[in-house]
Amino acid sequence: MIVVVVGASDKPHRYSFQAVQLLREKGHRVLPVHPKLTGLLGLPAYAALGDVPGPVDVVTLYVGPERSSLMEKDLLALSPKMVIMNPGAENEDLERALGRARIVVRRACTLVLLRTGAFSV
Repeated sequence: MIVVVVGASDKPHRYSFQAVQLLREKGHRVLPVHPKLTGLLGLPAYAALGDVPGPVDVVTLYVGPERSSLMEKDLLALSPKMVIMNPGAENEDLERALGRARIVVRRACTLVLLRTGAFSV
């Protein structure tokens, strides 16, 4: 699967860094997004969600609702099959907008989904 990690971090103790690492280990193509990173773990990073080339299968959010609300248009344009809202990234307004576009939204931890075999579209 092609997975976009919004809020990717270059700090190993951050969950978003660990998600990029584990997604790669599990064989997924990972596209990190962070405005200040040019690369992460040998992968090119994108400054904004709008810069990510489609198609993608999954977008996993590691940013709070104040940031993700600004990404609604880009998320809808990218049209992933699923958006994962990790703990702390829940955004009810965005969830409703994605639902209207028939994009599956999961409130879950990407790391737990990967480690338990529940990461699927």
